[in-house]
Amino acid sequence: MNARAGVLFWMCLSAAVLASRLAHVHLLWADEDYHLAAAIQALHGKLPYRDFWYDKPPLNLAFYLIFGARTGAILRIADALFIILCCALAGEFASKLWSRREGFIAAAAAAFFLIFYTTPAVLPLEPDTLMIAPHLAAVYLAYRRKPFLAGIAAGIALQLNVRGAFVLAFAALFHPAGIPMLAFGFLVPNALVFSWLAATGALANYWAQVWRWGWLYLRNAPSGGPLQLAGWFGFHAALVVPAIALWVRERSRTLAWFALALIFSLVGMRNAPRYFNLLLPPLVIAAAGGVTVMKPVGPVLVVLLAIPAIRFGPRYFQLESWREAAAIVRAQAKQEDTILVWGYRPDLIAYTRLPIAGRFLDSQPLTGVPADRHLIDSRPVAEEWARENRSELIHARPVFLVDGLSAYNPKLDIRGYPDLEAWLAQYCPISRAGLTTVYRLCGGAGPWLAAAAQAASP
Repeated sequence: MNARAGVLFWMCLSAAVLASRLAHVHLLWADEDYHLAAAIQALHGKLPYRDFWYDKPPLNLAFYLIFGARTGAILRIADALFIILCCALAGEFASKLWSRREGFIAAAAAAFFLIFYTTPAVLPLEPDTLMIAPHLAAVYLAYRRKPFLAGIAAGIALQLNVRGAFVLAFAALFHPAGIPMLAFGFLVPNALVFSWLAATGALANYWAQVWRWGWLYLRNAPSGGPLQLAGWFGFHAALVVPAIALWVRERSRTLAWFALALIFSLVGMRNAPRYFNLLLPPLVIAAAGGVTVMKPVGPVLVVLLAIPAIRFGPRYFQLESWREAAAIVRAQAKQEDTILVWGYRPDLIAYTRLPIAGRFLDSQPLTGVPADRHLIDSRPVAEEWARENRSELIHARPVFLVDGLSAYNPKLDIRGYPDLEAWLAQYCPISRAGLTTVYRLCGGAGPWLAAAAQAASP
């Protein structure tokens, strides 16, 4: 492939990625809105962990700060640029392992499967998706015998995702002799982040919110089961088949890389679809090498690629916007007003761009029930911790209270918590948007303050 054809390839790939992201220009998806909400609090001068609850590593928030935590076209262009970076890393890695041809195949495969899969698993740039770039970079740099830089990339992965520790093991597979320098490089970004957290008084809260809450979330998550894994492999068969063709034909470290990633992704069999993004880098690279040894390749791949394209393609033409509750708040809010969301609706913060009152972006730490199950389950994973957080909440006084949970799960109705009853009495409902209720301060603060003072007294 000559230089002109290469330019045309990247133009077409970039246009396809950008079009897929702009199809969601009026939407926010679960997980990306959480990081947008957190970044908006940082723009209001608050520090994560110390000033507001944030249960993800800090580089997720930092990514959204790069473009001012904007929604709409700016967000989707940032999404597209990140995916193009992942494709470029995959292409560079495969071209060094084999040739430019395999590099183009790897880049195209990465783009295709970051478009055609279940949307919440590949479109929002959340920890599992953001980790794809440093994952690829770390293994590639280890292969090129640059262990210190590979370790830095793995360290960045950890500050995006607690599963980033696995990336260090993947890099070690490709350069065992460089493990000491890998470890040293890994320590550098983590030491910088932990020093910053300690200096700002946020280190203890970081451990509690990211690691303690994360462990409770994982330990109590519903099991995905083997059917979920089978589904992922079915929709990614166009990668699996050529990868197997490569591994049958020759010894390749991509097999050990994939096997280790599979083991790590199955820890506890408690998986959301996005967790399998850990498998995407090794499969993309292995499949690029396998395509060139498959005979025949064309008809088989066309059929296998059609499966996810037909299943997930229509979603790009069937999307609607859900902004009514945010519009109600935005129409009445002043610049200095604050908000609290009951439920997991960080999109309301992203759309209104209001600061939160107190430390809580949503009600997970207030109910003790993680968002992935709080619509159908009311069992807290940390009941005493949630009670402590509610005792803190009653000293906050948001102007707007938006309840997007009570109507969906009456067992988690905000009116069902006796320790919030006096606090909630100061709010009056002003509007509804579907099953979401919008409240605003309506007076009566005197009795509430008296009740709060009485509850706080020994």
